[in-house]
Amino acid sequence: MDQGSPAWMTVLVGLVLGVLVSLTSVGAGALGTIALLLLYPKLPIVKIVGSDIAHAVPLTLLSGLGHWYLGTVNFMLLGSLLAGSVPGIILGSVAARYAPDTLLKTILGVILALVGVRMLVK
Repeated sequence: MDQGSPAWMTVLVGLVLGVLVSLTSVGAGALGTIALLLLYPKLPIVKIVGSDIAHAVPLTLLSGLGHWYLGTVNFMLLGSLLAGSVPGIILGSVAARYAPDTLLKTILGVILALVGVRMLVK
């Protein structure tokens, strides 16, 4: 591992994220990014986000397959989400490459704070 914590700590975070994503669908992005920021404070935010997204692909794929097997996937909802998400992924990836680190950290912090407040209020 470069610029941060030992590998075993990252493996432990991966274990926790795997459980949380399967149980709640929260984790791969929100908690994963926070954990990686804490473990690798010197790594540029764009690399943390990119690594977390690359990690989320197999994590959410396997979790999604488990839920599909259990019959808990709404395919109409899934299709609608993907129709908007695919163009959003392209726009967000390009924007992340050129955005300053401080802007990305601010955006991430605001989004996480809003989600946290929303969860506490509901």
